[in-house]
Amino acid sequence: MNQRALRSLRRAAARGALALVLGASAAALQGGADDPPRGLPDPPPGEPPARALADAEARTAAEMKAYAETVPGMARAFEMLPLPAGSFLLGSPASEPDRDDAEGPQVEVQLEPFWMGKYEVTWDEYHVFMHSLDKTLRARGAAEESPQDPWADAVSRPTPPYVPMDFEMGVDGYPAICMTQFAARQYTKWLSMKTGRFYRLPTEAEWEYACRAGTTTAYSFGDDPADLDAYAWYFDNADDHYQKVGLKKSNPWGLFDMHGNVAEWVLDGYAEGFYATLERGARQPLNWPTDLYPRVVRGGSWDDDPEVLRSAARKTSKPGWKVQDPQLPKSIWYHTDARFVGMRVVRPLVPPPPAERARYWDADVDAVRSIELKQRAGGR
Repeated sequence: MNQRALRSLRRAAARGALALVLGASAAALQGGADDPPRGLPDPPPGEPPARALADAEARTAAEMKAYAETVPGMARAFEMLPLPAGSFLLGSPASEPDRDDAEGPQVEVQLEPFWMGKYEVTWDEYHVFMHSLDKTLRARGAAEESPQDPWADAVSRPTPPYVPMDFEMGVDGYPAICMTQFAARQYTKWLSMKTGRFYRLPTEAEWEYACRAGTTTAYSFGDDPADLDAYAWYFDNADDHYQKVGLKKSNPWGLFDMHGNVAEWVLDGYAEGFYATLERGARQPLNWPTDLYPRVVRGGSWDDDPEVLRSAARKTSKPGWKVQDPQLPKSIWYHTDARFVGMRVVRPLVPPPPAERARYWDADVDAVRSIELKQRAGGR
């Protein structure tokens, strides 16, 4: 029996044990059904003011700088790198080994300048949103109030998880995982409200452009998967779990873990023939989702083989990512079976008009929207 088969057996046993824990935890939580509901406030009118940060201010691409954003409640700042406007060939050439048909046909697209997270979003950042730590710290007098708080406090946040969603793989400095795309989008909304700057998930085209960093090879470091160990955590070297961000070499633009560690959410819904619908020179392409599944994650993960980590490789979300979730209906916040999926944030130089921003953040299918509205009113 090979190494992958042995690991698969161990994971199956672990999933069985986890299902028992989740079921017991769900039953215990049901006992609190008579607790008084706690609803969320509506946000104030208008937009939150931007937190002062000189390096984050830019009117033109030439003025864009790398910066570190500090959010009240986070143990450390997160770093954003400026990426230039440009055009590139989205997808892989037909001659690339291990290529999937959904990676083509290659098409030239054009992108505007944007900042991207230097690292994947870590638990140090995500837990502040997920557990409302910023609110808790203010209530205890351990954090100062800020002008942005009324907007941030109105953002929907995840319901309490049944078990720690890091699954004992590590928290401090490790990538956040198991969130749905909706949860990831709400995190970027909350981040935008906390800072007064517009953050969102990358589009699929932006993600691949940033991953390639001007290269045209299968990986940002070349075509040979034998070189992957220096740049990525994947099935052969990750020891069956994710690793702290930033431990491997970066790509040519200074972005870490674009190959491997955790796969990363993008905004796009998955359509196998989407690239064929794009005209040469298409600007800012984005396949807005219309269904809950499938949606796109990029980059491959600690649980994947080398071909899934290629710059053009596409992976899709599946209902099976929630198999162990004991709730009916299933949680809109967690993918209990996707311990390999995380995210990275971007910030465009020119944000969309305020009236259009909700589309990048909020629920886009009725099944999610109805549950979110119920939870905002204090329901479960």
